[in-house]
Amino acid sequence: MTNTQTFTVSNRLDDRGDIARIRLIPTDGGDIAPFTAGAHLDIYLPDEDIWRQYSLCSDPAETGFYEIGVLKDPNSRGGSVAVHRTAIDGATFKVEGPRNHFPLDETAEMTVLLGGGIGVTPMIAMAKRLHALGKDFVLHYCTRSEDLTAFKDSLDGSDFADKIIYHFDDKDDAQRLDLTRDIPRPSADTHLYVCGPQGFMDWVISTTEGEGHAPANVHREYFSADVELSGDSFEVECSESGVTVTVGPDDTIARALAKEGIKIEVKCEEGVCGTCITDVLHGEIEHRDQFLTEEEREDMDQICACCSRGKGKLVLEI
Repeated sequence: MTNTQTFTVSNRLDDRGDIARIRLIPTDGGDIAPFTAGAHLDIYLPDEDIWRQYSLCSDPAETGFYEIGVLKDPNSRGGSVAVHRTAIDGATFKVEGPRNHFPLDETAEMTVLLGGGIGVTPMIAMAKRLHALGKDFVLHYCTRSEDLTAFKDSLDGSDFADKIIYHFDDKDDAQRLDLTRDIPRPSADTHLYVCGPQGFMDWVISTTEGEGHAPANVHREYFSADVELSGDSFEVECSESGVTVTVGPDDTIARALAKEGIKIEVKCEEGVCGTCITDVLHGEIEHRDQFLTEEEREDMDQICACCSRGKGKLVLEI
C-alpha cells in the first residue's frame, strides 16, 4: 500500500503561460523522501474527489521540498483548474509518492531531453541531475511563444544554461525544432526523453524511431491522452475472487468490477499513470493506454483497467 502523507504549500509562483510553480513541504516537518529524476507525485483534490499526477521539476539532490509545475488548462477534466484555485500558500494536500515510471538512464553517453510546454517539468529535474553527474546532454524546450515560456528565468540563470535550446512556434522556421537536424544520429549510447502534449510526443517518437533510434532508447511519459473508452461488450473473470462481469460498450473494467465490490485503484482514468495495471492470465487485450511499452503490450499479460478493453473474455489475476 502506498504511503499517504500531508504536504503544505510553502511557496507558489505564478509563472508565464498560466503555469503555477508550487513548492510542497512535509506538514509534520523533516526532510522529504528522496526521489530520482523523472519521478512524479500523486496529489488528491478533495473538491473533485480525484487524484492527479504531477512531475517533479526540483533538483533530485534537494531534501527540503518538492516542486511541481501545473498548467491551468481550460480543457482539462478539472484537476489543473482545482490546483490553481486551491494551491495557495499554507494549503495542505494528501500526497502519495514520489513514484518514477520515467527513470533516467544515467549511464548514457549522450542524453537528449525534449519538453513540449508543461512537459518540460521532468526534463528540468533530469537536466539538474545530468549536470551534477557531469554528463553530456541537451535540453530542447518547445513552447508557443517566449512570452509563455515558464521557468525561463531560472533556466537562463542555471549552471547548464548553455545546454538549453528554445524553440518558439511564433518565431521563424529556422529556430523551430527540426528533429532531423537537431537530434544526434542513432547510437546505443544515445537516449532520448520526451514529454508534452500527445501530438508533440507522437511526432517526436515516430520521427526519431523512423530515423533509427531504438524504441528502448526513446523514453516517453504522457501526462494526458485522448483515449476512446467505448467498444464492444466483453466478459471479465476474476480468478481469485470468482466473480465474472460483463463490461458494457460504455463501461470500463475498473467501473464494472467496482459495482461488484472489487476495487482496482484508478487515478488518471486515461491510461497514462499505470496505477490500475492488472495482471492478465488469459485473453486478447485491446490496449488503449499510453503507459505500457510495445514490448509489454505484446506479452498480453498486463492491462490498464481504467481504459483498455478485451475481446471475448479476459481472465484477470484479481
